[in-house]
Amino acid sequence: MEYFLQQLINGITLGSIYGLIAIGYTMVYGIIGMINFAHGDIFMVGSFIALALILMLGVAASAPMAILLVALLGVLALSMALTAVWGWAVERLAYRPLRGSFRLAPLITAIGMSLALQNFVQIAQGARNKPLEPLISGGFSFPANPAPGQFSVQLSYMQIGIVVTTVALMVGFSLLISRTALGRAQRACEQDRKMASLLGVDVDKTISVTFVTGAALAAVAGMFFLLYYGVIDFFIGFVAGVKAFTAAVLGGIGSLPGAMLGGLLIGLIEAFWSGYFSSDYKDVAAFSILVIVLIFMPSGLLGRPEIEKV
Repeated sequence: MEYFLQQLINGITLGSIYGLIAIGYTMVYGIIGMINFAHGDIFMVGSFIALALILMLGVAASAPMAILLVALLGVLALSMALTAVWGWAVERLAYRPLRGSFRLAPLITAIGMSLALQNFVQIAQGARNKPLEPLISGGFSFPANPAPGQFSVQLSYMQIGIVVTTVALMVGFSLLISRTALGRAQRACEQDRKMASLLGVDVDKTISVTFVTGAALAAVAGMFFLLYYGVIDFFIGFVAGVKAFTAAVLGGIGSLPGAMLGGLLIGLIEAFWSGYFSSDYKDVAAFSILVIVLIFMPSGLLGRPEIEKV
């Protein structure tokens, strides 16, 4: 039972990171009907920006906890802002000029931007892994004093921070979409961009803000990934991006709760498969579940059937 709880905690933590990245996929697809395959590499750029800021500011685990938390919050805010600029630049330079083109053109551009970001970071930062010392340590153990041979469940402060922040961001974004003018503009663009434009919605601005918001969330996931695993490289965006895209499709592309649910499911599948079977086939298990779900539920778990407008 203790081992099951430990894998459950690990899966929820990993799934929270996937869910934050998946929200960016599902927001862009919901409004312009395009899969932004460069989004995973925006997540990778956010990780490197966070690492650079931590090293520049000299943030160390030996600092008092209050100072450490304030410094990390500052790094998080700066990395979100800088990564959002990258997201805006990608949309403005690579996607907006092709918005009225045939549907395959933005897809090719997205793949090209993904490769460009990967190679840019590889040249700028090198191909080697970039390690970071653990900054936040400690946590809870259940039971606190296990008997000899008894397994103790570990719940770290870092895991609590990741899950709590993810839940808070999910609630905040749900309120943003449902109760603000920006959310109404996004929902209007999702239904019919041309009609939304005729009714006074600035479609270009709404789409840019969507890219910027998705990039900021990817930066949060990137910093959590850095702090949780302690090592990054230029290729993490491809792997995490594919997993997050899978999560978005599994939960229902275009649905924010679906993106988070899909991320949690992918994380749990990977954690339990690695814990009870072989970690070599955890990706096979995740994609197999995706195929099975899509066979019986083509729109995903929480997705809505696409209705063709005539």
